[in-house]
Amino acid sequence: MAARDEFSSKFGFVMAAAGSAVGLGNIWGFPTQVASNGGAAFVIVYLALTFVLAYPVLMAELLVGRYAQSNSIDAYPKVTGYKKSVFLGVWGTLTVSAILAFYSIVGGWLMAWMLHYCAKLIGLIGVAEWLIEFSLERNIIFAIVFSSVTLLIVKQGVASGIERWSVRLMPSLLALMAILIVYVGLQPGAAEGWSVFIVPDFGRVFDADLVIGAMGQAFFSLSLGVGTMLIYGSYLSKRENMVSIGAMVALVDVGVAILAGALIIPAMYVAQASGVPIFDDAGNLISGDGLVFSVLPALFDSMHGLAALVPIGFFTLLIVAALTSSISMLEVPVSYITERKNGDRARACYLVAGVILFTSLIILLNFDALFGFVVSMSTEYSQPALGFFICVVVGWFWNRNKLLDEIRLGNPEIATTLFWKVWPVYLQFVCPLIILLLFYRSFQA
Repeated sequence: MAARDEFSSKFGFVMAAAGSAVGLGNIWGFPTQVASNGGAAFVIVYLALTFVLAYPVLMAELLVGRYAQSNSIDAYPKVTGYKKSVFLGVWGTLTVSAILAFYSIVGGWLMAWMLHYCAKLIGLIGVAEWLIEFSLERNIIFAIVFSSVTLLIVKQGVASGIERWSVRLMPSLLALMAILIVYVGLQPGAAEGWSVFIVPDFGRVFDADLVIGAMGQAFFSLSLGVGTMLIYGSYLSKRENMVSIGAMVALVDVGVAILAGALIIPAMYVAQASGVPIFDDAGNLISGDGLVFSVLPALFDSMHGLAALVPIGFFTLLIVAALTSSISMLEVPVSYITERKNGDRARACYLVAGVILFTSLIILLNFDALFGFVVSMSTEYSQPALGFFICVVVGWFWNRNKLLDEIRLGNPEIATTLFWKVWPVYLQFVCPLIILLLFYRSFQA
């Protein structure tokens, strides 16, 4: 069997793993949670929970991958010694495929909106209007386009495709965010948004809904449970210090979420200052797709001259965030077919991408019945359950000495550190209980 591909540098891995974690939830989900949950109070709780909840689970998934040096379906039996634990990898692969199916649809929408502003800029008004019509034809065409771009990157391999593009896309994302933050921050109304973002309402720090919401954001923002971090960990060199490299990924992910807040929240209040409603009839901030495809476009439509480039930059930013996540998702099932079935990587990519795209088309043809259902089942129910079982597998079924030996490969002194004294206990007891709480709450919502 040919030697397994791997990341060529620590920087390349951090950019790829952070790119997987940095998705649309960071860009439009985190900011509106901040604005709706005590401003900076939510940020403080989120930061704390990222490192006491999400980081321990991230470390578990990365370590399983590097130890097994295999795809996510074969990894868990290698760790536990139980063949039946293969169900966890199968479950994760099916879940990540479902997520990618709806993600490709949303990624296509973003591409269409970006091209809408390009067409508008050069006077192609008819084309511009078609690009933002919610039509089956438009949705199918752009789902195919987004899926094709994802396919072309993953087909090139780990170092030549995923890593090479991640080290280009992630810095581009950060640069775009910085430019947009400066521009938006200078507009009328931005000061009120900044106040919401940076002035904490400490009275809400211990609010139950705020804490549980921050837990969910911390866990899901790192793309945990579905095998993306596991498969990226499997491409890591045994020489790398896993404790520090996991912390780097978490820090970049948190940093991007904070930057997204610094962009989106002031932009919402700039929109309000321009006469655009940012609250719904119930008095809640408009969030999610309503924010991205309604509130902000209403603001963008008032921009002229060089400012007309702002919406192009904004939607390009969202496309980059979507792509860095989608390539990691596609890699999970592709790696299984390539390794387990001794398949050609290009053929595996075409096969998997084709099946997932077919699923996207089924969702589009039955949009009202399936889109929300697939989103809810995969992200609100399946992911928390997968995260729980990862904690159980690593915390209870992985031989403690073998686990320590794996971490020691990149950090010989790990046994004497606070991390090793705290992390295994956290993973065994604290993380599963918190995830169960989140899972229970998702049923009550």
